Amino acid sequence: MRVVAIIPAAGLSTRMGHGAPGGGDAGKAAPSPRKPFLLLDGAPILIHTLRKFVASPAIHSIYVALRPEDGTAFLPFLKAEGFSKTIEIVEGGEYRQTSVENCLKRVPPDTDLVAVHDAVRPFVDLDSINRVIEEAARTGAAILGIPPVDTVKQVERGQIRATLPRERIVLAQTPQVFRYDLLCRAYQHAQAEGFVGTDEASMVEHLGVEVSVVMGSDRNIKITKPSDLDLARLFQAEERARVKP
Repeated sequence: MRVVAIIPAAGLSTRMGHGAPGGGDAGKAAPSPRKPFLLLDGAPILIHTLRKFVASPAIHSIYVALRPEDGTAFLPFLKAEGFSKTIEIVEGGEYRQTSVENCLKRVPPDTDLVAVHDAVRPFVDLDSINRVIEEAARTGAAILGIPPVDTVKQVERGQIRATLPRERIVLAQTPQVFRYDLLCRAYQHAQAEGFVGTDEASMVEHLGVEVSVVMGSDRNIKITKPSDLDLARLFQAEERARVKP
């Protein structure tokens, strides 16, 4: 079974802001102020994410969507890793949907499954990657998700309209994995209807196709704001301690 990963890393990172510090690397200039290129333990967050997918035996090759202006600064980090798997850089767009679509156009047609993962989720574990791929191989569409800890309220104009039952809600994570032909069809359908999805699952749902949920991990955080970097540094230190002889 041929499984490829797509990692969109061309977003604007508006929640992080510009010039945010690069993890524990005070004084070092990150290749870009955007989230995937903030330094964590000496390497861009995107590199940490790529390491997980390179390490997964289930992944055949990886496509990374970048803005053209990021390539020059990022490529030296990528080359220094000497990754054993093919990593193809694709020009990304202003929106995630455009970036993933650009990558899909480069994916070989004999691909079975496509795993789309957030560039700034570097702590996804190999077991989670394998389990969501196995579920997608069985059902055609699967994502990682975790139940909410807090009570969830539906609001309108600052007023509560409903309290949503937590047992019927999950917080979506990535990777989100789909049959190649299904994901291509979802993107074609979205383009034809002018539909913009917040993630790949929403686009597949828009086709009327059911998507399975595989239990994720609360460690699979998405680094979206400066305060997330503190937790990321803690997780990274724990991972580094585990691999020491």
